[in-house]
Amino acid sequence: MNKFMTLAAAMMLTFGAQAADLQPGDSMTKMGAKHGRVYHEMNYDDGCKSCHDQGMRKRPSDTACLECHDRDDLAEATAREGDEVWQNPHNNLHYGKEVPCIECHGEHQAKRPLCLDCHTFKFDKHKQ
Repeated sequence: MNKFMTLAAAMMLTFGAQAADLQPGDSMTKMGAKHGRVYHEMNYDDGCKSCHDQGMRKRPSDTACLECHDRDDLAEATAREGDEVWQNPHNNLHYGKEVPCIECHGEHQAKRPLCLDCHTFKFDKHKQ
């Protein structure tokens, strides 16, 4: 019994320490399964259905993202000046404001921005 209690305490300390180190954008793991990132934890009252509006095995729709995020606000927040004005990931030369959110953003794992398939410029504040 004493060995069991020691093991249980060690596991609680280990997992508790991991949870305390989470930063915005980090994925959480519970019972071996990945869960949403910390910056969306306010949606967890509805569980995963907050984002997975089309079912758990499907990726979130843009409609789910736009329940909380506004395309115009995102475009304004990511606008660049001068010659780089067209490099706005939320209002760009190729797609305007209509590129699907999941093309650049992933909730459970980092994603490479769609633009980087052809371009080399950086988005320093990209939330993957």
